[in-house]
Amino acid sequence: MAESTVGIEGYGTSTQGIGGKIKVEPADFVVEELQLPPPRVDGGRFTIATIRSTNWETNRLVREMARRLAVSRRRISFAGTKDKRAVTTQLFCFEVPEDRIRALRLSDVEILETYATKRRLELGDLRGNRFRVVVRDLAVAPEAARTILAATVAQLEILRGFPNFFGIQRFGSVRPITHVVGRHIVRGEFKEAVDAYVANPIEGEDAEAYEVRQDLAASGDYGEALKAMPDVMSFEKALLNCLVRRPGDYVGALRELPFNLQMMFVHGYQSYLFNRILSERMRRGLPLNEPLEGDLVLPVGKDGSPDRDRPLAVEPANLEKMRRQVREGRAFVSGPLFGSDGLLAAGPMGGIEREIVAAEGLKPEDFVIPRMPRLSSRGTRRELLAVVHGLRWEVVGATANLEFELSKGCYATSLLREFTKAVP
Repeated sequence: MAESTVGIEGYGTSTQGIGGKIKVEPADFVVEELQLPPPRVDGGRFTIATIRSTNWETNRLVREMARRLAVSRRRISFAGTKDKRAVTTQLFCFEVPEDRIRALRLSDVEILETYATKRRLELGDLRGNRFRVVVRDLAVAPEAARTILAATVAQLEILRGFPNFFGIQRFGSVRPITHVVGRHIVRGEFKEAVDAYVANPIEGEDAEAYEVRQDLAASGDYGEALKAMPDVMSFEKALLNCLVRRPGDYVGALRELPFNLQMMFVHGYQSYLFNRILSERMRRGLPLNEPLEGDLVLPVGKDGSPDRDRPLAVEPANLEKMRRQVREGRAFVSGPLFGSDGLLAAGPMGGIEREIVAAEGLKPEDFVIPRMPRLSSRGTRRELLAVVHGLRWEVVGATANLEFELSKGCYATSLLREFTKAVP
């Protein structure tokens, strides 16, 4: 799937790229959360578990654990959503006794540690993620790969980061459609949102599911699709089952999905807009690591991450001060995650933001969603550059091995594409 379909175009570096393939095997992409765990409290009502899983997407793992435990999936929470094709170590929180969690048995799932606490783990309760990635089948000889990697690292150091694109997996690795569903929800097109999710065949997905989606797109028969949809497509089946029971209840069908997945649709659309705006700033040759008049910059908070709730306008009177703070890593130039607060920059960046928002036919109030009010989003700002920590690499034959840490919300694939210059 072309990156341009989710708004990603251009690179922050000008090196040739080493090519290659990532995620050939799940073990080629190892992710470990940099945790912010709730405190241990004997007798607490919640159980925190560190779980290592292989080839499990987070939402589907939660659904299967809830089924095995015979509890509502609402009684399970987690700090960060992880992609499927990987080996992932992350925290989960269960409103279930600790002994039942330790006894849980699932294929390719290990319960590493459990303890009791009084506080529920919430989405975003992590510092970031540590990655170990194998890139196979490099397109260049080993010595050339070493030269390219060293040159790319040098350019990233000058840039002080890499373009902070939302990676394709933000939109669905095999079926990158969350932004499409989100666009329909924001527009109040709930039937179209459901159909984009269940009746929208994408090349490269499971052949049986592709055929069912294709037939549904042609016939509109949700009942027949429910009978034919593979059991593994549990979320799609939940939507279809609702529509068979309550024809025309498209909002109700969407509500059959886990709430965090519902939110991912709207957030996916905001992410798509952000990617397009970032790509256009790069296409116009405007700097990512130097603020321009009219930009909104995010100061670094006490925890070392950009404070997205406190954007500061760059004006002639503070331009040099803002440039110095960005240069010293104490602030970041930002782009919008557009929402109902409608906060946009001025100057050249503001022109880009308004052009793309207008091209989508959007108004701030569109992100107030009366029929699904919990999906309404005020929006925020996001840093245009992501910082990489502890980067190490080596080339062994036709394989490159990389290790690094990223802050929460930053995508390893967006860093890796700077090295490979190839679609993940």
